[in-house]
Amino acid sequence: MATTKAARTAVKNDINTLKDDLKVLGAEEKARLREKATAAEARLRAKAAEAETRLREETDVLRERARGYYDTARVRGREYYDDASERFDEAQRYLVERVQERPMQSTGIALGVGVVLGLLLAGRRR
Repeated sequence: MATTKAARTAVKNDINTLKDDLKVLGAEEKARLREKATAAEARLRAKAAEAETRLREETDVLRERARGYYDTARVRGREYYDDASERFDEAQRYLVERVQERPMQSTGIALGVGVVLGLLLAGRRR
């Protein structure tokens, strides 16, 4: 019986020692996992900062490219507007000259066009 009691005590001591060892190992593993998580977080933050920097650079490049396109389009639009305005002024001058050269013929043509348009519009109402 004494050996059984001694064996039981030894087993209890061994179990308590195992429990303590498991607690220590668990704490050590927890600390290692925290270190790994901290290192992974630091790497992730560095990558995010790097990606943000690249994104800002690309944004600046695209913004400059868009400004160039805008400036080019604005210049071309202004050229087209000036050209169209000049052509319109020429057409207006030509028309005024022709009306002044032949006032009776111009009045007759205008009257004829008015009558035709009036007949067309009146025909739609019926």
